[in-house]
Amino acid sequence: MSVQQIRKICRLALIVTVIAGLASTGTVQAQGGYDPSPPTETVKLIFIHHSTGENWLTDGYGNLGSALQENNYFVSDTNYGWGPNGVGDTTDIPDWLRWFSSDETPEVMDAVYAESRENSDDYQYFDRFIADPGGENEVILFKSCFPNSDLSGNPDDQPGDYEDYTVAGAKYVYNQILSYFAARPDKLFIAITAPPLSDGTHAANARAFNNWLLHDWLVDYDGNNVKVFDFYNVLTGEDHHHQLVNGEIKHTYAVGHDTLVYPSDDDHPSAAGSQKATEEFVPLLNAWYNGWKAGAPTTPPQSEGAEPDTSDDTNESQSAAPLAGGMIADFEDSNAWEAMFDAIAETSIGCEVVSGEPYSGANALQIDFNMALDGWGACYKEYHQPQDFSAGEGINLYVRSLQTGVHFAMLLYTGNGENAQIYGAAYDTTQAAVDGWEMVQFQWSDFLLDWQEGSPPPDPSLVYQIAIAFDGYEGANNGTLWIDDIGLLGAAPVEEAAPPAEEEQPAAEDESAQPEGQGSAGGVCPFSIAMPVMVILGAVWTRRKLM
Repeated sequence: MSVQQIRKICRLALIVTVIAGLASTGTVQAQGGYDPSPPTETVKLIFIHHSTGENWLTDGYGNLGSALQENNYFVSDTNYGWGPNGVGDTTDIPDWLRWFSSDETPEVMDAVYAESRENSDDYQYFDRFIADPGGENEVILFKSCFPNSDLSGNPDDQPGDYEDYTVAGAKYVYNQILSYFAARPDKLFIAITAPPLSDGTHAANARAFNNWLLHDWLVDYDGNNVKVFDFYNVLTGEDHHHQLVNGEIKHTYAVGHDTLVYPSDDDHPSAAGSQKATEEFVPLLNAWYNGWKAGAPTTPPQSEGAEPDTSDDTNESQSAAPLAGGMIADFEDSNAWEAMFDAIAETSIGCEVVSGEPYSGANALQIDFNMALDGWGACYKEYHQPQDFSAGEGINLYVRSLQTGVHFAMLLYTGNGENAQIYGAAYDTTQAAVDGWEMVQFQWSDFLLDWQEGSPPPDPSLVYQIAIAFDGYEGANNGTLWIDDIGLLGAAPVEEAAPPAEEEQPAAEDESAQPEGQGSAGGVCPFSIAMPVMVILGAVWTRRKLM
């Protein structure tokens, strides 16, 4: 394998995020499965907030109040001075215990459900143009203000034992209030992350905490009535998004960009930032509401370009989950593979389980990719628990393509904490993939660390995420690829994966007939050991300059 190949794949794997259960954007979202249609009947909604929320609702500023009404929501809200014992004054993160987990909770929440005023002090933020349908509020939005992004501690701190303004204390609060939400499946609760600060002192902590909310907080939650909107992320970059695209939830950002880019005279988000959030939030709200009413199972959103904290469920002492028979993905169900790509115009990727002409079974994974110059994208799968792939000698998969020379990489994220590593192996399709299904085999030694020949092989006993990646670093790159039966090389399921019409095992194929160079590997660039689990691709220019 050439140095050029190694460096090409190195450029693919330059942003890292979750691998705790492909998840997610994160996960996880169903490919194209979210319905953004407004409710067919008027739904009562209440927003618990302070000044940033007020601006967001206001006509001519964030326009959220009008946008919600246009989507058939009757909107009420709380603000300073509202509610029993002035509970409306308290919306910091530690205060959510008062609302949702205290002796006051029954009285407070009864008032929340019954509220039908426009706001707490009769100051009109937005014109109401739909009638009150009666009954209780069904949808409850709650949000802390920007000072709550000043969390001390460390990005990877685990939940603590009490509430405070630290990463650990904030995680504690949100874990505690889940009990109340679980007891009220008749209500849809949407946690809205606190907006960012301009000061970057604790920006990394804010990013890590909000990614934890998005990717890890609801992993073990059995209900489908709690969602998270990453208001924080939307306001940290013009190309940062949490939105619905063609029925899929996308969460994208550039690593290291964690402060407010839409300021007003202070850290209140500007009208432009607030309007951007409105455009991204309302379709998501519709999709979440429709899924909740339909009884769809809850899956936290998947990320693209995110760095979720996964310390709670991926600590180093956690044992790997056994891999059933050695089959990693046969695509007979969705297998939770998700798409991610950068924000460069014309760059896109789609990952869809399709029927038609699979290698075996009924389905295969179809990847339609269009990489603009300098673009990147991937289809990835992550796990809520680490997977033990050590029963195999490597990874075996089958690929079909419309053309030869399609360059892709398989990426592995292994280990955790100080032992976290990202490995990559590269391959170019041959005529065999155009004529039919081409078998590709990667030995563990083919996966390179730090794009260095001779690097130690990965530890396959703790695998958190795998990805099929593409780039456009040497020019626009587009096409369609089909992947099927990703399994452990040498394990029984791989040998038993032959098409039903043929009683031969894939392992019985004449390996000498495989194209020369099959299984050649590329490399993945070095990453900070502090980066979290989940490979998300991206172009980090500073790293490119070092190559």
